[in-house]
Amino acid sequence: MEWWEMFKEWFLGLGENYGVNPYIFGSIYIGAIPFFFVCLGWTIKNIRRKKSIIIPAMLTGLFFISAYFYLLIAGRNIPLWVYGFIAVLIIYGIYSSITKIKDKAKGI
Repeated sequence: MEWWEMFKEWFLGLGENYGVNPYIFGSIYIGAIPFFFVCLGWTIKNIRRKKSIIIPAMLTGLFFISAYFYLLIAGRNIPLWVYGFIAVLIIYGIYSSITKIKDKAKGI
């Protein structure tokens, strides 16, 4: 069995184990990426224009965690380490986004 088939079997098996549709999870994950970057750009643009960043920053965060939010809501029997992994991803995403925003804001 080639690596792609093994990966596909493992990935689809996750849905059965944890009660989530892997296609929905993957679609949300991939589909949110452009919206994340648009909102990140909107946040940076508002910083440069000295406008409020609350709404674009909140939307940036929402799109960043959307797939994991689906997993937390729809999933069942999720191992504790997955919650820890999601928390690490969210914390890293917040840190990374803040760093990018600060770097862009320095150029103002």
